Amino acid sequence: MMPTILLGTANIPNNGGELRFTQRGDDFVIGLKGEPGELMTSRMFSSEQALAELGCAHIQGLEQARVLVGGMGMGFTLAAALKATTLSSEVHVAELVPEMIEWNKGALGACAGRPLDDERVRVHVGDVAAQFETKRNYDAILLDVDNGPEAFTHDDNNSLYSVERLQAIHQTLRPKGMLAVWSAWHEPSFTKKLQKVNFKNISVQTVRAHQGKGSKHTIYLAQK
Repeated sequence: MMPTILLGTANIPNNGGELRFTQRGDDFVIGLKGEPGELMTSRMFSSEQALAELGCAHIQGLEQARVLVGGMGMGFTLAAALKATTLSSEVHVAELVPEMIEWNKGALGACAGRPLDDERVRVHVGDVAAQFETKRNYDAILLDVDNGPEAFTHDDNNSLYSVERLQAIHQTLRPKGMLAVWSAWHEPSFTKKLQKVNFKNISVQTVRAHQGKGSKHTIYLAQK
């Protein structure tokens, strides 16, 4: 049996717990210390790619598009967003835990093709919510923060899906801009919040964790 090698640990701000970055053979895993299961793994990433593919479908071919990715993860959403946009576009990524960026610059980066090396990428270390308080406007906002509309690892992320915060996201989007949110499950009340904030063309997509198999995940799509 292959041994599990601990490659790094990181504390999540605001007492969110400790992340553990491990490797077993060719597989990388990021989990939460003391909790069963995996937060993310390099073996299963299809739903993370789908988040960008669905969220950026409306801007394929658009010059100078601007996309925001909330949550670095293992880089699969960022890589898919780069693939879906033109060479004149910018893709911003906001990550709360600095070590996640460093791990993606190191051995982990090869899993998604080292998207951080792309000149179109702009990295913001900190809460993604801070990006909704700037004067930047985005054509697509892709959120993969915790496990979805109910916070899992970082308590303050509950406010990210409040009506007030969704209003700020709505204002940050350019006309016809798209909000896409990844979730490990479907939460019907979240679609009602999106409607309350005047998002249009709201849909709920079910995607598989890995190439048509594995766990079912949910992606919410809502357009300005």
